[in-house]
Amino acid sequence: MKRKQLFPSEKLLILLILVLLAGCGSKSGEKLHIATAANMQFAMEALTQAFTATTGIACETIISSSGKLTAQITEGAPFDVFVSADLKYPQALVDVQLTDGPVRVYAYGQLVLWTKKTTLDISIAALTKEEVRHIAMANPKTAPYGVAAAQVLSYYQLTDTVQPKLVFGESIAQTNQFIISQAAEIGFTARSVVEAPILTNKGRWMALPNESYEPIAQGVVVLKGNEEKVKQAQQFADFLLTAEAKNIMIAHGYLVPDSTQLQ
Repeated sequence: MKRKQLFPSEKLLILLILVLLAGCGSKSGEKLHIATAANMQFAMEALTQAFTATTGIACETIISSSGKLTAQITEGAPFDVFVSADLKYPQALVDVQLTDGPVRVYAYGQLVLWTKKTTLDISIAALTKEEVRHIAMANPKTAPYGVAAAQVLSYYQLTDTVQPKLVFGESIAQTNQFIISQAAEIGFTARSVVEAPILTNKGRWMALPNESYEPIAQGVVVLKGNEEKVKQAQQFADFLLTAEAKNIMIAHGYLVPDSTQLQ
């Protein structure tokens, strides 16, 4: 079949369309890749929407445990920003000079106990009941919320008692699946999860006392890259410390720096 000959005006129109498509959603034509700790999954949706609306910079989030994301970044994963669930992992990247600037605290996470079983009391005492055969928690080796859960068990002197019941998720996201599916009768998760709109009124939960675990200070760091990407990444890191972003995080169950919520 003979190919249709395009007129110069048609060629120009096609070229303009291709240029517009290439730049759609971002001033640079590329997305900002944000490595995000699993506990921030729901809050990050609202945060990136607000950031893009303000700046025109499109964002793509990569969700996993802080430990796994750190390993991927160390191996050269092309991320631009790392939003961690603690300070240890991003600081490790600073120490090996993979970042552009220091770690900054953007929020403080809170730990809760959560169950979907209507017949189960939601309490620390419930962890030792015979009807509770599985207790879900994130793996302390890779997930900061898992570290906090282990501290709670130690605080209540239950580590040895409930050890046979523990099932570990590689991140809060997988831990949540254990609880939602009721593969685990009860489990530890982030307050930001149970207060997410999609999970409101799904089961019952209780906030754990602040004294039972160390504060979960969460840090953001800009990763090294080309000048334009670093500039955009810095914009996003700065945005996380604005009043607009803080209000979003408070609504998702976080405490924030300089907030009157902080004790």
